[in-house]
Amino acid sequence: MNVSVLASTLIGSEIIKIGNEVNDMKRQGADIANLTIGDFDPEIYPIPVALEQEIVAAYGEHQTNYPPADGILPLRQTVQNLLKERYRLDYEPGQILIAGGSRPLIYATYLALLDPGDKVIYPAPSWNNNHYCHLTGAAGIDIVTTPETNFMPDAAQIRPHLKGATLLALCSPLNPTGTMFGESQLREIAGLVLEENKLRGAGEKPLYILYDQIYSLLTFGRKHVDPVTLYPELKPYTIYIDGISKCLAATGVRVGWAFGPEEVVSKMKAILGHVGAWAPKAEQVAAARFFAEAGQVDTFLSLFKLKIQESLNALFEGFQDLKKAGLRVDAVEPMGAIYLTIKLDYIGATTPEGSVLKTSADVNFYLIRQAQAAFVPFSAFGNAEDMPWFRASVGACTLDDIRQMLPRIGTALKQLRFDQ
Repeated sequence: MNVSVLASTLIGSEIIKIGNEVNDMKRQGADIANLTIGDFDPEIYPIPVALEQEIVAAYGEHQTNYPPADGILPLRQTVQNLLKERYRLDYEPGQILIAGGSRPLIYATYLALLDPGDKVIYPAPSWNNNHYCHLTGAAGIDIVTTPETNFMPDAAQIRPHLKGATLLALCSPLNPTGTMFGESQLREIAGLVLEENKLRGAGEKPLYILYDQIYSLLTFGRKHVDPVTLYPELKPYTIYIDGISKCLAATGVRVGWAFGPEEVVSKMKAILGHVGAWAPKAEQVAAARFFAEAGQVDTFLSLFKLKIQESLNALFEGFQDLKKAGLRVDAVEPMGAIYLTIKLDYIGATTPEGSVLKTSADVNFYLIRQAQAAFVPFSAFGNAEDMPWFRASVGACTLDDIRQMLPRIGTALKQLRFDQ
């Protein structure tokens, strides 16, 4: 039976593929430090006890029917207050949309704004923008970033591509790098968007910003910045993505929100209404109650962030030690999220068995086998297969797992050679 062109050309998630292979090996008895998927092991990082209790209580109250298509009003009002108190952003409940995590909200943004062939600008590496372009028939323009800008795009890279573009997709802290925009860096980019929209005629689509800040409450000594705070004039052109998945280790609870201009958010609501991608009502009730108590949110975040930062710092320092020992590795200092950007410059190396590691995926699977350590190459985030940079996610490993893994990586890399 034939399937659609879309289905037949769809590329599956490389992250999930690697994670599944690692999990298969673990089920067969292998002891692997799994730093692949951007998730949390609930045995290491459980959700807040108070949130769990609120979820149970909501089910006890029989909050099990369909929620409103845009989310229950108490949660949208809680998000409204959260935005005012933590971000100094002013949005009405009608400009806020609740869904089952951030993924359907990002997809709904693409569907609401883009026609086939419309141009989308996004950095590489970044999470899933290439796939959303494929799903919507958009023309993706990937901006290949470098370590010199902490893998964040800058205005000079973006400027040549703005003419005729419909969407600029940005994320900070960035998945997969764990790096962030500085204020001046984002201000320059946001200024370009304002300039471009002033040039657009009445019959043209404006240039919109999709700003994914799902990790904005997980930052380490750095200030989170956003476009509308820097330029209030961008409010009609900016759609934000956020939610509880990352900041509360609640990836499986499935409560996310988008906020932006009501005329766009209302169309996103209509799209998701047909898809049925609502967050479960009981979880919405629980999230509204939990976030209404700012003190318990801050208490959880302070301990949660400290634990994540300890693991990220241990991984970063461990790679710096390997670098000092003469190995061809590096790492970018962690800024936010649950990720560390690491460099494993061993493409082209030969293994003790005589195999040549031709791609970043080859390097990754070599380390899985020889060092029991699994990462995700940046090729899974839109970069070329010969790029030697990788994402390490600490959400599913303990601090001890990370410390025990580092010597194994060193031993495995020392066995590789470069033939002259």
